[in-house]
Amino acid sequence: MFDGAALATGAWVNGRKVGRHEGGYARFRLDVTDALLVGRNTIAVRVDNSKVPQIAPLGGDFTVFGGLYRPVSLVSTDDVHIDMMDHGGPGVYVSTPHIDAKKARIRARTLVTNDGSQTERLHVVNSIRDAQGREVAQCHESVTVKAGGTVSVIAETHLPDPHLWNGVSDPYLYSVVTTVTDARGRERDRIETPLGVRSIEITADHGLLLNGRPYAVHGVVFFNSERPGRGTAITDREVSADMQVIADLGATGVRFVHFQHPQRAYREADRRGLLVWTEVPLNGVIDAGEAFQRNVEQQMRELIAQNFNHPSVAVWGLGNEIYAENPDVLRVIKALQGVAAAADPSRPTVYAHCCQADDAPKAMISDVGAYNRYFGWYPDQKGTLGSWARSFHAQFPHRPFAIGEYGAGGSIRDQESDPAPPVTTSAWHPEQFQALYHERNWREIKDLLYLWGSFVWVAFDVASDGRAEGDRNGINDKGLVTYDREVKKDAYFWYQANWSDRPMLHLADSRHRYRTSSKTQVKVYTNTAKVHLQVNGQDLGDASVREHIALWPDVSLRPGLNDVLVTAEGLKDQAAWIYDPASPFATAPTGRGTAVEVESP
Repeated sequence: MFDGAALATGAWVNGRKVGRHEGGYARFRLDVTDALLVGRNTIAVRVDNSKVPQIAPLGGDFTVFGGLYRPVSLVSTDDVHIDMMDHGGPGVYVSTPHIDAKKARIRARTLVTNDGSQTERLHVVNSIRDAQGREVAQCHESVTVKAGGTVSVIAETHLPDPHLWNGVSDPYLYSVVTTVTDARGRERDRIETPLGVRSIEITADHGLLLNGRPYAVHGVVFFNSERPGRGTAITDREVSADMQVIADLGATGVRFVHFQHPQRAYREADRRGLLVWTEVPLNGVIDAGEAFQRNVEQQMRELIAQNFNHPSVAVWGLGNEIYAENPDVLRVIKALQGVAAAADPSRPTVYAHCCQADDAPKAMISDVGAYNRYFGWYPDQKGTLGSWARSFHAQFPHRPFAIGEYGAGGSIRDQESDPAPPVTTSAWHPEQFQALYHERNWREIKDLLYLWGSFVWVAFDVASDGRAEGDRNGINDKGLVTYDREVKKDAYFWYQANWSDRPMLHLADSRHRYRTSSKTQVKVYTNTAKVHLQVNGQDLGDASVREHIALWPDVSLRPGLNDVLVTAEGLKDQAAWIYDPASPFATAPTGRGTAVEVESP
């Protein structure tokens, strides 16, 4: 069993080819039974991440890492077992067709395989356990499975007084333990799957409804867990650490782009109550051939089978920003829509559209819409995020939509007071401009209750070999956190102040160490009511907090070192700024751009 190998994988056992898989991000399994010998066996694996026309992705603003970057396991089963070959899925799929205050209907579909030589009479039991492991409901069915056959077994029951999975406020999880026993009472297989009892509906007027109530979905795009020097070859612990950073932000949703993520990421979302948009790697470019369409359909089936049981998954993504407009593009997206609707009619589909007409035919195929918009960053996108969203809603009042991406570059090495918009392709991406961009854009959209979600691009800086901008090549620096995960940028704390219920305080602009002006503003992001300021031990009083910002607009600095300390409700943050009008570290940047349009607060 391969948890992930990019992009094309071939495997041999004792010199005999046992299978090939095309696609770099989903789990897949190969049945090697017939190739095994008693005693020592030799296993060979070849992985190739070359770009070939039949394997998605063919485009995208990211580095396609290669190799065996996720675990590989050797799994043995009884002749009678829960199916292992259903697109890498668990073989047990649990849904909740109906939920009300008194009960929830639970349906379990189990694929049972008999690899033996005789017909078997089998009993399938699904035991629903609460968070303490106590059985609270059960459903079971008996079935006859012929030799060499696989049978789908459906069983239903009612769960009384269900404890709902209710997002970040109460992400309650049951589990379902499925056992298969034979006519003599012997247990032949057992598997445990998560169960979150919840309903999701997406509307055009009230956004996303979780368990029948409007639920504000705001969060980040999570590209992948990566680390310098290792790319995507990371551990479960590192995935959990990344998800902790996102949870600490106060996010309620996360978009997993642009491909299937490791199972640990979905499990973390389940237990933290984060709603997930997850998608196949159909990005930027398609190939018109039938082989490519078969490949993306395969990857969609894998995505759904492997993540069907995660209550965090709210929508299935059909793709992102396909540039071409032609019948082949429509054919591929429509095919994926059909695959998703057949595999999981309980969840809506979404396509992330950009850079063409809002009502382009490819943008209207999915059940709900989403738009990647970078007003205020890329100069070719004119307008503001808020005015665009209001205009779209007025023009298409019955179309649910989200903001799939918005963001701006920001480097912790680039520091500038009162920055003008930078040239996006230049080496100068001041951290201060990124923070201002997000201040403006969040204010514009935070009260638009018809949005079913909004997602900042991106949680962490992303490896992108094709980029040559910001403070270093090969990195998309729009992250709220640096690529190495060591530094949270100012913009991170802006969102934390707005989204988190946990008291927080952050002194903005703290890395702007060298100052050439004796006057400066002091700005603090916080969710407290007021903040106190000291500079060089001198009390400068309290500032009331307005829209999560405390501001002192005109603070004097003395020549040399200045100690700045802000406090509120037992919290503190501080910085050391050096005022030197001749400082060689405060040279004028290159790469300034022109003014961008913003809405008045």
